[in-house]
Amino acid sequence: MTATGRESLSIFFPAYNDWGTIATMVAVAHRTARELTDDFEVIVVNDASPDHVQDVLEELRGLYPDTLRVVVHPQNRGYGGALKSGFAAATKDWVFYTDGDAQYDVRELALLWAQREGVDLVNGFKIRRSDPVHRILVGKAYHYFTRTIFRLPVKDVDCDFRLIRRTVFDRVRLEYDSGLICVELMTRIHRAGFRIAQVPVHHFHRMHGASQFFNFPRVTRVLFGMLGFWWRVFVTERSQFAARGEESST
Repeated sequence: MTATGRESLSIFFPAYNDWGTIATMVAVAHRTARELTDDFEVIVVNDASPDHVQDVLEELRGLYPDTLRVVVHPQNRGYGGALKSGFAAATKDWVFYTDGDAQYDVRELALLWAQREGVDLVNGFKIRRSDPVHRILVGKAYHYFTRTIFRLPVKDVDCDFRLIRRTVFDRVRLEYDSGLICVELMTRIHRAGFRIAQVPVHHFHRMHGASQFFNFPRVTRVLFGMLGFWWRVFVTERSQFAARGEESST
């Protein structure tokens, strides 16, 4: 909480092959954050991007010396690894993240910010997906599958446009380094009993680079990993919880 009583805000972007969009994302994030609170930070996680991301970020640090922080991975850790670094680096009351590829409009963070009262997570959901047809079809199947088997009460599991109360991570621990982290994040938050609100947001065509997730080999690996995660959550952890309950009752 700031001196004026307004809650503080961390904004972060994972960046990989996003040199053509990350400068705009950082600039719009600063402009948007200033309209919401007087205490904010912007963080970019450079996940060992092989392009010019780091050069762009060095220039941006000169423009925003007090509010921009850069986390650099010497080796690529995957999308989940980048998100975990962003959550760990965030220091403010609320943590917002979205991807560095500009497929979401950072200005719509204001819509999530307006709905944060009384909840722990404000989750965006895409009004309409602006992707090639094969990605739309795969995305729909993936979303239906994950929402069903993990019993998630959300409209869009893979919409990476989220505002989360930072204290959530006092109880939620994330482990996956792959794209499976989004399912892990939503499942852990839901099963821990945290309150979730949902807000529609726009989704735009990719202007630069290529998707790191939606190719069939990677989706296949994630699906196999998802089945392992399902077994862990609904079989292994449930059995362990039941066993602890029996021990405590004896």
